[in-house]
Amino acid sequence: MSNVPQFPAGSVLGYPRIGPRRELKKAIEAFWAGKTSADEVEATAADLRRRTRTRLAELGLPTDVPAIPSAFSFYDHVLDATAVVGAVPARFADLVTDGGLDLAGYSTVARGRGDDLPLEMTKWFDTNYHYLVPEIGPETVFSYSSDRPVREFAEALAEGVVTRPVIVGPVTYLALAKATEGSPEDFAPIDRLQDILPVYVQLLAELAAAGATWVQLEEPALVSDSIEVPAERLLAAVVEAYGVLTGAESRPAIFVAAPYGDLGAALPVLAATDVEAIGIDLVRGDVPAEAVPGLETKTLVAGVIDGHNIWRADLDAKLAILERLENLGAAAVTVGTSTSLFHVPHTTEDEPNLDATLKSWLAFADQKVREVVVLAEGLTEGREAIHEQLLEASDAVNSRKTAPGVVRPEVRDRVAALTEDAFNRGDFETRKKAQAERLDLPPLPTTTIGSFPQTPEIRKARAAFVKGELTAGQYEDEMKAEIARVVELQEQIGLDVLVHGEPERNDMVQYFAENLDGFAVTENGWVQSYGSRCTRPSILWGDVSRPAPITVAWAQYAQSLTQKHMKGMLTGPVTILAWSFVRDDQPLGDTANQVGLALRDEINDLEAAGIAIIQVDEPALRELLPLRAEDHAAYLDWSVRSFRLSTAGVREDTQIHTHLCYSEFGQIMGAIDGLDADVTSIEAARSKMEILGDIAAAGYPRAVGPGVYDIHSPRVPSEAEVTELLADAVKAIAVDQLWVNPDCGLKTRRYEEVTPSLERILAATRTVRATL
Repeated sequence: MSNVPQFPAGSVLGYPRIGPRRELKKAIEAFWAGKTSADEVEATAADLRRRTRTRLAELGLPTDVPAIPSAFSFYDHVLDATAVVGAVPARFADLVTDGGLDLAGYSTVARGRGDDLPLEMTKWFDTNYHYLVPEIGPETVFSYSSDRPVREFAEALAEGVVTRPVIVGPVTYLALAKATEGSPEDFAPIDRLQDILPVYVQLLAELAAAGATWVQLEEPALVSDSIEVPAERLLAAVVEAYGVLTGAESRPAIFVAAPYGDLGAALPVLAATDVEAIGIDLVRGDVPAEAVPGLETKTLVAGVIDGHNIWRADLDAKLAILERLENLGAAAVTVGTSTSLFHVPHTTEDEPNLDATLKSWLAFADQKVREVVVLAEGLTEGREAIHEQLLEASDAVNSRKTAPGVVRPEVRDRVAALTEDAFNRGDFETRKKAQAERLDLPPLPTTTIGSFPQTPEIRKARAAFVKGELTAGQYEDEMKAEIARVVELQEQIGLDVLVHGEPERNDMVQYFAENLDGFAVTENGWVQSYGSRCTRPSILWGDVSRPAPITVAWAQYAQSLTQKHMKGMLTGPVTILAWSFVRDDQPLGDTANQVGLALRDEINDLEAAGIAIIQVDEPALRELLPLRAEDHAAYLDWSVRSFRLSTAGVREDTQIHTHLCYSEFGQIMGAIDGLDADVTSIEAARSKMEILGDIAAAGYPRAVGPGVYDIHSPRVPSEAEVTELLADAVKAIAVDQLWVNPDCGLKTRRYEEVTPSLERILAATRTVRATL
């Protein structure tokens, strides 16, 4: 297009969308509970968007050029794209009106209803965010079905703010989709590219008509080898898609953002198209070694500020990167974030209880916006214009290097002294026999993953304890009473291996962070995990050790209430790293081994206390897998070894469980085998046991528990549904290898859903056992 509008000197790819106090979460959950109307939720959402625009302007982003992204979502940005292109699964077709999906219909597609399963959920690249996987088949009809991006742009423009609409690009949307059930074996959703492009063309025309000067199309699939579309087909899709979109008669200028990694071979392909701007991740990716043909007509948006972690940037080093980029011959270089900032909390200013020195090392979303603004000024006005800010940032970076606790010689000496024996448990068959004799469990033993519903009463008691309204003794009594209720319920239902329900734990990572040296926790550091689910990632800032036992007393108490085996419950080292903001000043493998040793001490104490089954959860094992295949081996080596370091110190007759959820596991079956856990439970219900084929093909020798109850939906599965899943499992896996369990912990569900679901699981198990 001629007369390309100016791209802002500094911008961000996105901003937290849940609200500083999780206002969106509370509004949408009230709507689901029937306590508020759709109009009231829309009003809350509009207020959040307005406050975001105001805040970003206060932080220095201009409002007369599209520096402020329009990237709001009620639940998930991939589901938003599904709503725009009209690709609603046939089982939800009755929810679609002339205006597309209303809020109730949108929520139902995300959460399911009755026997209609929601869209499958899985990890968004190598982050802890979960997206809803589109279902695309040869029969899927694409149509422009939601003008929400246009309406939200117009909303901002009416207030005098020129925003930049953000939507998942067509290549990534189809690359991440799964084929609908019954599609031909040789069909792939990317085959429908030509059919979906007219919808994007229409959306671009509507945005242009509304006054949008730029649109941001997100194409992170271009930085990954971990998707099923072959690289050659993906690059051909880029040429095809952006040939059509840039040739559209009426459109805004197109900014293609490619976060989460290095574009590699995709950069010259994208540069050869007629898009007007390209965003590259220069935190995970590298500065191109030489000029790239095609960039001379484009703006290069340099993602030098880390959108995925919370450490303050070395602005001097970042400015040096920006100055190097000017030698690549791009028409312009501007400053951006490596990813959307929805991966980080809102602001450090909302953390009054964090240590002041630690806080000086941090940059949450607001602080990162300021860093972008400062660097943009330095790039356009010269280093002298930001001299004081460069010095201040350098002082903070240097302070981290020398602060007490960042390096602890006794911790590092212990890691350095490890021998290979510390990572190995010995022969599995010998362990299997010893455990069978000790545990004496029936075929298809039943259990849960660990947590039970965190009721309002539990949360109220925890809040009162934090405020000092309950003494430590009173709080302990409250938690013990809840544990007793959970144990009694499991006895009544008939589960074979019990859990204590974890009422004392606010979060499966934060709980351990609060009890390990080297961590800090936030008060308001919320980030979105999926839908309305928010977490507060802990901050791993120093060398890690365990000053005292953490879970032992709770496990002992729970075991005293039952003659059945009680699982000890821990979070594994990889997941603790994945779901925390981790120090970036040493290799992740070194940090993982420190955490692994701390957990090893805890596991040994649990075993000494008489706990026969210990579960070490690693739901994030697949999540941290690098996006480029060349980096897989090194990651899988240190991640697997850190788990084995945690668990290899127990006796043969102590059974080690682990749990993995919401990931595509086929790629890492070798690593799952390498964990050497005696029992591995895996998410499988929403995907209808797809993992069974991978397990069977791999000849996996140890026990597995493919999930039969999708806990990320409010649906209560029918007994017949669970029976069918179990029957499929028995056909694929030897009976003596199978356990029966939900997909994940039950913390986020209500007892009205959990109790009947577990009862149906037990009934289905009895039915299948009778056929053996």
